[in-house]
Amino acid sequence: MREATLYRRLDERRVVCTACARYCRLNPGVVGFCGVRVNLEGKLYLAVYGLISAIAVDPIEKKPLTHFYPGAMVLSLSTFGCNWACQYCQNFDISQRRRIEGFEMPPERVVELAETYGAHGITYTYNEPTIFAEYAHDIGVLARQRGLFNTFVTNGYMTPEAVEYIAGFLDAATVDFKGNGNKRFLGRFSMVPDVEPVFQTLEEMRRRDIWVEITDLVVPRYGDNLEDARRLVKRVIDILGPETPIHFLRFHPDYKMMDLSPTPIETLERHVEVAKEEGAKYVYVGNVPGHKYEHTYCPECGRPVIKRYGFDILEINLVEKGGEYRCKFCGAKINIRGRILPTWKLESRFAYVPIHLLTRYVRRDTSKEDESRFK
Repeated sequence: MREATLYRRLDERRVVCTACARYCRLNPGVVGFCGVRVNLEGKLYLAVYGLISAIAVDPIEKKPLTHFYPGAMVLSLSTFGCNWACQYCQNFDISQRRRIEGFEMPPERVVELAETYGAHGITYTYNEPTIFAEYAHDIGVLARQRGLFNTFVTNGYMTPEAVEYIAGFLDAATVDFKGNGNKRFLGRFSMVPDVEPVFQTLEEMRRRDIWVEITDLVVPRYGDNLEDARRLVKRVIDILGPETPIHFLRFHPDYKMMDLSPTPIETLERHVEVAKEEGAKYVYVGNVPGHKYEHTYCPECGRPVIKRYGFDILEINLVEKGGEYRCKFCGAKINIRGRILPTWKLESRFAYVPIHLLTRYVRRDTSKEDESRFK
């Protein structure tokens, strides 16, 4: 357990957390909305520092990041808690759990595991990484020193202070919109009062040259309005440019929204068409293995330059020239950050990490205001 970096003291007893856009004001003994940032005797602590809820090695395309080091393998990890309360969350057992527990894993050990498994980077995912930014920071700084990259899978509901802090180690982020970014949808189904902080995060990430790809979970009936999608794409292009990859993800019933059916594929396809009409050059459909919009197409000639099935790369039709990747067919530049890694040819880029054999599972009690117990 460590004292947080992202907070300000209001007086001798009260603090305000500056990790996410909720700016929780906390009296002593009170835990933030996320469930893991707690005021102990006038100081804010990250109660889940060094505690992991889930860890695995998987393809970077699973994040999804399709234009950032294609073919890479990443060590993915999470803690517990979240600053959103999505009723459709597929990782609800991790994100909505409000207990301070997990497998003990100091930052040095996380980086060692990544190297042991041959990962090219570390991804902070499964639950919202903003809420454990200090833990991610300490891992990420070490990882970058060892030649590994760092990526977030995030809802983007951060503060400018948080983006500045993570920019010291973060290389890329998948920023997840839900329900086409509709404010009413987010208020009803995620307990998020405003989507504007997410757009502000995009602006801050662009300023700091953090690579960004956008995902949008298209929820049938409640969050699939095409005009909302059009407005979302316009905002993304205005902030990040038309070459920013945009992924429309298929919803699957889970958690508290089991009454809905999966998003019709035709709905996802129409979203892709709308995005292209607005000038987006790289648009994808996610969670539909085998769909034609899993591929990357050259924006000039329309030929497939990277073919995929699910998280696997099947074929690459790119030529590297002068540090850039160009279409093999017409020579057009394709927007890719980093290198295409030869591991894309592996039969599998998934690996199970038996964390229960490597460390112990612990629970921490924050019910008393005695910070000395956690040092």
